[in-house]
Amino acid sequence: MSGYKEIEASDLQSMLNSSNIQLVDVRNDDEVARGIIPGASHIPLALLPLKYESLNGDDALVFYCHSGMRSAQAAAFIVNKGRKNVYNLRGGVLAWGKASLPFGQK
Repeated sequence: MSGYKEIEASDLQSMLNSSNIQLVDVRNDDEVARGIIPGASHIPLALLPLKYESLNGDDALVFYCHSGMRSAQAAAFIVNKGRKNVYNLRGGVLAWGKASLPFGQK
């Protein structure tokens, strides 16, 4: 049991429109420079062990990356630190783009 939930791009879009969430992009700087999901903060996966304490609260916490693999690692890490209500965007920005959902700039 991973302790976090996988969500689809359409589910994330609904959450962004109706819920209080913390959205975290764990990609590298060069990847984020190509576009970011609007409303996301950027914490590269390598820095998450140093910055995870800033992700406190009860809001849903959603991680994403390019394809969903690094964000799954981030979600598992944060769940192991005791955080609840954690999600991973299945398919990452690839799935977001495939669903024709918008990108912004950091």
